[in-house]
Amino acid sequence: MIISHKYRFIFIKTLKTAGTSIEVFLSQHCGPLDVVTPILPHAEPHVPRNHDGYFNHIHAADIRSRVPLEVWRTYFKFCVERNPWDKTLSYYHMMNFRNGGGLSFDQFLEGDDFPVNYPKYTDPSDAKRVIVDRVLSYERLTEDLGRVFRELGIPFHGSLGVNAKSEFRTDRRPYREVYTPAQAYRVATIFAEERRLHGYAF
Repeated sequence: MIISHKYRFIFIKTLKTAGTSIEVFLSQHCGPLDVVTPILPHAEPHVPRNHDGYFNHIHAADIRSRVPLEVWRTYFKFCVERNPWDKTLSYYHMMNFRNGGGLSFDQFLEGDDFPVNYPKYTDPSDAKRVIVDRVLSYERLTEDLGRVFRELGIPFHGSLGVNAKSEFRTDRRPYREVYTPAQAYRVATIFAEERRLHGYAF
């Protein structure tokens, strides 16, 4: 998560949406008074600073309650979202790696740990109300980031220069070739709110 007073933006970090890569890139442009939360494990050349009271995946609503009202009203607030089937598959590979391997996709889907992001950028009292200014598309990330960075005045040449946490997924088949109908339905059910908000379809 980043609050940049230098460029007047708030970046809310969501799960499995290139958030770490974006943070590493942005931290290099942030000023000494900006809020930059730590990344675990640490990724060079990311430099955390001024993050007391904040953490990596803090919700936008919690940031809203911590910053001055004028900051929340006037800073550009954004995050990234991703097709839930692709996002879930990426998350599975990361969790399988971290748990030493041996976890089947079916076993993973039987659990309750999923990269559900919408609570991070919607109002806690109304999941239908997005409270950030823009939810960027992971599928159009370079284009969307380019537009945002131009608006904010952040130098960007078409690449973040880092591809953090991408090493976990060795099976690079398109997600549609991986899922069974039952598995796809399970994900569709879990991510019903994100599908409604963004129109995702298998």
